[in-house]
Amino acid sequence: MTKSIPLVRAYLRASTEQQDADRARGALLAFADSHGQRIAGFYPENESGAKLDRPELFRLLNDSQPGDVLLCEQVDRLSRLTDADWQTLRGIIQAKGIHIVSLDLPTSHQLITGNAEDTFAGRMLGAMNGMLLDMLAAIARKDYEDRRRRASEGIAKAQKAGKYKGRAIDVELHRRIRTCLDAGLPIRKAAAVCGCAKSTVQRVQANLEQEETQAQG
Repeated sequence: MTKSIPLVRAYLRASTEQQDADRARGALLAFADSHGQRIAGFYPENESGAKLDRPELFRLLNDSQPGDVLLCEQVDRLSRLTDADWQTLRGIIQAKGIHIVSLDLPTSHQLITGNAEDTFAGRMLGAMNGMLLDMLAAIARKDYEDRRRRASEGIAKAQKAGKYKGRAIDVELHRRIRTCLDAGLPIRKAAAVCGCAKSTVQRVQANLEQEETQAQG
């Protein structure tokens, strides 16, 4: 039976539609090339790393076979999850036999070749890599929580001073989304066409439904 050749799949994530999820593509291509590997597929998406349910991430996992590599720029691109959700994701990845390689985790770099040997040294390095991966995931979550706390404190301070006006709506983006929805496009397709997150399309759809309800009332 011929052994399948491990494939490298790159995961790219940005939190909002205003950010470029593809920003790290060049760095990931250069990293893979420096290790004599090619990237079989890119999976960019605009979703919060604090969410476990991310369509492109799970499409990558579903496409992967045992021994394949999930390549990312930084561990926080993969996870800003709570510990419980991170353990769930880690369990799924481990059960599928997928290797996580992150540019900010040097102990993982040897895994991109797919030739990690089951030796004592290899197993020790694997254990160290897993420990550091958990540590970076915990740091990423703490950073996420600290950012939210500082943002909440800043909003509260601005509200007290009467200066907080909320986040400005991208009127042009919302107009394009409305056009897509009026044309009957499903949420996922509308998000792809408009280059935004599904959550943004869902908010616009909810506003449209509310407007229709008020008009009927």
